[in-house]
Amino acid sequence: MQVILAQPRGFCAGVVRAIDIVDRALVKHGAPVFVRHEIVHNRHVVEGLRDKGARFVDELDEVPADAVTIFSAHGVARSVEEEARARGLHAIDATCPLVIKVHNQGRQYAATGRTVILIGHAGHPEVVGTMGQIPAPVILVQSEADVAALELPEDTPVAYITQTTLSVDDTRGIIAALARRFVDLVGPDTRDICYATQNRQSAVRQLVGQVDVLLVIGALNSSNSNRLREIGTESGLPSYLIADGSELNPDWVRDAAVVGITAGASAPEAMVEDVLAALRRLGPVEVTTMAGREENAEFRLPPELANVTVG
Repeated sequence: MQVILAQPRGFCAGVVRAIDIVDRALVKHGAPVFVRHEIVHNRHVVEGLRDKGARFVDELDEVPADAVTIFSAHGVARSVEEEARARGLHAIDATCPLVIKVHNQGRQYAATGRTVILIGHAGHPEVVGTMGQIPAPVILVQSEADVAALELPEDTPVAYITQTTLSVDDTRGIIAALARRFVDLVGPDTRDICYATQNRQSAVRQLVGQVDVLLVIGALNSSNSNRLREIGTESGLPSYLIADGSELNPDWVRDAAVVGITAGASAPEAMVEDVLAALRRLGPVEVTTMAGREENAEFRLPPELANVTVG
């Protein structure tokens, strides 16, 4: 069996930063540190940090007074930040800098009196946090049909922002629908879209023409991982989302000469190796990595953790 690994795949800079923040906070402050929601959407990452002493909670009322509390990479609403301050919690913000950029864009648009429209998935932690960061009503749209149903005059000054785990390709149709619907529309440059989301989707679009089956490694609640699987399915390719090698069904690859593998932005490379090991248990495997974009982005850590060394 031939296996082609997508490039790029797996961890993005925002995920690396968020995990690093938890690791360094544990070294500096000792266990436990409390993390509101999953730091990133990956069970293996969360369990690994839990073993080191991180405790994951749904809400801040589960956190003892004065405890170290970390906000996840997805971001939180201002009400959560205010609650942490009111309770005297030592809060450390692991929000991805690209998500913070969306928050800032939304606030700037709202400050000019524009109606802000957020393109994203209802209920996703990033969407909940973004809507709670903008001091004005935000309208969520998930499809072109949602745009058509908006009860706003066509001359309404409108601005759109997007969930970072959506790519240029994901949002293009909705943005075009907004442009047809409103005569006064502004939004961020497409270069502001999360580079990691776009790069991973572009790699999969190249990969699907070379393989018989696509395996996407990631969590069921990971937006970007689900989208990678959808891209494979939309191309007519059998495509499966799995967390690790234990979830590999041998029937999926039994007749495949070439298997493609990618990983969502919150999936560690160790899980790619785990899937490869599962494939090797079925027979000989020859692994190659496709030519693709190299990612060198690094995001700064919070100053209080910048000089902490993780053993």
